[in-house]
Amino acid sequence: IKHPSIRECLKYLDINKNIELVHHADLPAQSGLGSSSTFTVGLLMAGYALDNKMRTKSQLAHDAIEIEQRRIGEAVGSQDQTAAAFGGFNRINFGGYRELEVTPFTISNEKIINLQDHLMLFFTGFSRNASDIAQRQIEITSSKTKELDIMVELCKEAEELLISSENGFLEWGKLLNEQWKVKKSMTNLITNTKIDEMYAKGISSGALGGKLLGAGGGGFMVFLVPPEKQEQVKVSLNTILHVPFKFDFSGSQIVYYSQNN
Repeated sequence: IKHPSIRECLKYLDINKNIELVHHADLPAQSGLGSSSTFTVGLLMAGYALDNKMRTKSQLAHDAIEIEQRRIGEAVGSQDQTAAAFGGFNRINFGGYRELEVTPFTISNEKIINLQDHLMLFFTGFSRNASDIAQRQIEITSSKTKELDIMVELCKEAEELLISSENGFLEWGKLLNEQWKVKKSMTNLITNTKIDEMYAKGISSGALGGKLLGAGGGGFMVFLVPPEKQEQVKVSLNTILHVPFKFDFSGSQIVYYSQNN
């Protein structure tokens, strides 16, 4: 089996019987939205169900991290696997390998919907290997502690704004801009001229802030845009794909269909 995640998941689950695996995805691979880790989480979930077993969300996240980091040997973090397994709005504290603390945010549905209505997602058109970019980031991490500390503080400020104020997330625009500046300073693999031009167009046409998602180098860009400005942003960025989305709060799950469906 050439596909590394399929191969290692089947070995990890000790599946020796014949199976038929069909995969459908709404988004392309290597796009910065955690599609690779989501695939691994989903495949593990299905594999356990095939053997009439059920893992907790935490166990599922740990299993996917084990597969990707240890067995495949990819230079990836632990956030994508955790987000895919749990779903929802969470603060995730990482204490090292296999140490995860997931704390759900207690916020109203109205606030979540309002935030969702202010976010716009665009595909840059560039796919890339996140592991390659992440490997370079790992190599320079020891010399970038100042930048990492700033990112942590920005995350704490964003959490406080989301919880404490009804429309505090509007200040996220400024925080996204700051985080994007810090992220770009980590390595020259994060962005390029075309991505910078897309970002500038989004800001000049009404976005309050934004950033490139994932490891960098391509994939998806998110903007925080007031609803009344969103059409202007779409027109300004009409050469790239706008992708509507909604938040998910279930995480990975098994859905059974009868033959009559």
